[in-house]
Amino acid sequence: MFTPVSLEEMNKVALLHRTETKFVISELQLLDIVATLAQEYKVLSIDGKSLMTYTSLYFDTPNFRLYREHHNGKLKRTKIRIRKYVDSEAVYLEVKKKDGRGNTHKIRIPMDDFETTLSQSALDFIANSTSQREIQWVPSLWNTFNRITLVDHQYEERVTIDMNLSYQFNDRVKTIDKLAVIEVKQKRLDRCSPIMLLLKKRIINPYKLSKYCIGMLYMHPKLKHNLFKEKLIKINKIKSA
Repeated sequence: MFTPVSLEEMNKVALLHRTETKFVISELQLLDIVATLAQEYKVLSIDGKSLMTYTSLYFDTPNFRLYREHHNGKLKRTKIRIRKYVDSEAVYLEVKKKDGRGNTHKIRIPMDDFETTLSQSALDFIANSTSQREIQWVPSLWNTFNRITLVDHQYEERVTIDMNLSYQFNDRVKTIDKLAVIEVKQKRLDRCSPIMLLLKKRIINPYKLSKYCIGMLYMHPKLKHNLFKEKLIKINKIKSA
């Protein structure tokens, strides 16, 4: 059994500036891994629940510039989204930036709710965060998933486990089951943390996978995606196992 941790306690390790290491496994593999980590980590619990729901609305330019930069391997790139942390009822406009050295920097401001047409204050925040002004931002993807969040006892590492990925845009809907995306978030890369050592022991190697980009492929099938074909094959292999 995991020791529960409150949202207030866990925010000691907000890690808005961090390294991120991802792993993609099946839900069956996840059961064994989670059971092994119970002594090493606490689990976020809100009103007795540890399986949380997150909903995000992503924004891009009309010609999908942010997606194309990611697909083309640009090191310095940006994601823009409004995310609702459903169980805590918190909503934020978030700008995530990669700095070219593998580090992620997240900047966010609270929102009242989702905005499909961004308000002037939201546009100003994006402009100030990205140094990009006079750009049209339009909705590109809805994403919902369930998440378990673990935090180590020193409050220096956060582990998120995402499942039940669901995407929607206009009349398209896609759900991905049997898949779990583990993301280890650290101030500095530590390959000797308990979960990193466990995954290495299980011969589960880091694997770069963007939930956002995968959703864009499903919702906008005409987008260029040749560099992501291998990732779709991996997802289908896990789903069919």
